[in-house]
Formats: sequence, structure tokens, C-alpha cells
Amino acid sequence: MKIIDRYLTKQFVQTILFALAAFTLIFVIMNMMENLDDFIDEDVPNEIILQYYIVFIPEILKLMIPVSVLLSSLFVAGKMSSLNELTAIKSSGISLYRFMIPFIATAVIISMISVYFGGYVVPMANKHRIYIERTYMKKGLVESGRNIFFQDAKTRIVSISTYNVHTDLAYKISIQEFDSSDVTKMVLRYDAARMKYDSTNSNWMLFNGTLRIFNDNSEKMESFITREISSLDFVPDDIIKKQRKVEEMDLGELEEFASDQLKAGNDPTRILIEYHSRFAFAFASLITVLFGLPISANKRRGGVALQFGINLLITFVYLVFMQISRAFGKNGVMDPFFTAWLANFIFLAAAVLNIIRARK
Repeated sequence: MKIIDRYLTKQFVQTILFALAAFTLIFVIMNMMENLDDFIDEDVPNEIILQYYIVFIPEILKLMIPVSVLLSSLFVAGKMSSLNELTAIKSSGISLYRFMIPFIATAVIISMISVYFGGYVVPMANKHRIYIERTYMKKGLVESGRNIFFQDAKTRIVSISTYNVHTDLAYKISIQEFDSSDVTKMVLRYDAARMKYDSTNSNWMLFNGTLRIFNDNSEKMESFITREISSLDFVPDDIIKKQRKVEEMDLGELEEFASDQLKAGNDPTRILIEYHSRFAFAFASLITVLFGLPISANKRRGGVALQFGINLLITFVYLVFMQISRAFGKNGVMDPFFTAWLANFIFLAAAVLNIIRARK
């Protein structure tokens, strides 16, 4: 690595770290002001508040890394251009393409790290953050998870209206069994007011319900106060997993969840879009550098401030376009992979065109 490469990389990385620290501090202060009433009303201990913001930082970093990388590349290149350092570099025979290599190499490394960071570290931190919100701040409570539907077996569908994770009590339950030779034909159905898991016998107990048995041309119904069901294949932890938010799931769990949704006959499009978007968003840093660096590397009227404004506007358009494409994908208009990567493909093509047209 040449001296100029080390110099550019050092300046680039230092500015990224400074930008991330500044953005993180701003976000923490804004979020603290927003949650101040909840902290006071729920009398949240200081150590829990500290834990909350420690585990909140990874989510902030994930969102701010592309913006920080862009601003850092603009600042370094723009400053060198305004001080005529870039002119001296070009006059020594170093082209714009060669000048961009340290920035691109660093952005590639950051993007690859971001895949793991956003795919595994952030979800792990989000689990604890959401736990604190539910337990201490009484926000986003899922102690009554609602409208839970899943396929427990090939011929069995379970519907739960609400589920309390603290008492392992399910409310308004419907269990439907279908004929193995004709899955469109229902053979029996349980409807109960409550259901609780008996850990001693590893079975579910139904309370205050009815059992309906369907034959070809008849129906038999009986009521019960309690009924033990030994044929169910799920446990309380399985229900809790089905209530988790996607931001709590890592890449492996998202992929497994999408597969489970497909097996249960549900549309996994939204889950697959989230899965592919984590890869696509991780490479947003590289896309923004490729697009913005050639603009800042050339002197323009208005100075660095104008270049910052132009590139920030482009980045804003890029992020908005990414959200719009995701909205279309969630409606089934586009393939999940194409939906997640569409903004990257379009802006990468524009970035390549911008590099070709830039003054070398």
C-alpha cells in the first residue's frame, strides 16, 4: 500500500468513526427525550436505562453507517479538492480511478462487515432492547400476542386469538383437524375459551370448550370443562417465536421463519424481502461512495457545502426509492430478491455512468 493510500484510508476511517459517534449521540439524546416520560412514569432504574441505550446503539449504527460513509467520503474528497491536494495528486499521474481505490476498498470491507453486523449482532441487541421496552417501559407488549395462526401438522391448523407469555395461557382457541386423504375435508374441531400447557405431562389442556366431530352427513358435538390434548406438536416457546418481531430475528431465523410460513400455507413475501434487504442495505455504503465520490472529487461552484447538499439529496432519494420498491414488493408486484436489490442495481448503474463521465 502506497503512502497516499494509507493517508486516504486513515482520513476516511477517522471521519467515518467521528460521524458515527456524532450521529449516535444525537439519536440517543433525541430518543431519551422521547422516552423520558416512560422512564419516569414506569420508574425505570438507571442501570436499566443504561442497558437500554447500550443495546440500542447497534440499531443506530446499522442505520447510520451508509450515511456516515457517504459524508466521510465527501468530506475527505471535497476538502482535498478545495485545498488543491487532489489537483496535485492528479498532476502526479494518479487518475480519479486510482484515487478512488482506497475509498472503494474500505467501503467493500465495511459492507461485508455490515452484513454480519446487521444480520446477527443487531437482532441480538434488539431482542434485549425490546425485552426492556416490554418489561420496564410497558411498550409494545406482546404478553397478549394476537391473531396467531399456524399449521401444527400436515392435517392440523391452530388458531389462537391471544396468548399471555407470562402465564402460558392462550385464549379463544380453535384446533381444526382435516382428513389425511382429503385435506379440504374437516373431520373434527376443538373450540375453547382457554388453553394452558401442562409441563408435567407435556400436554395442552383445554378449558370450557366444545368438540365437534364431522362425518359424511352428520355432526356430533359435545361440551367439556377440561380436555387434555396429547396430539399437539408445539410448546409455549414455539408460540413465543411466532410472536417475535422481524427485527429480533437474525438471518438464519428469518430464513427458517419464511420456510415455516410457506409450509403453513402463508405468504412469506414480507419475510423474504426483509431477509434480502439486510444484504442489500449492507452494501448501501458502497453504492453511495461510488455515486458521490466522483462529484466531490471535482471542484464546483458553491464549494463543499453545495456538494454535500447534492449528495445528501441523492442519498435521500436512494433511501426513499428503496422503501418504495419494498412497498411494491410486499404487495406481490415484484420478486422479493429483486425488490430488495432494485435500488442498488439502479443507483449502481447511475454510479458507473457518473464515474465514466467524471473528469479523470
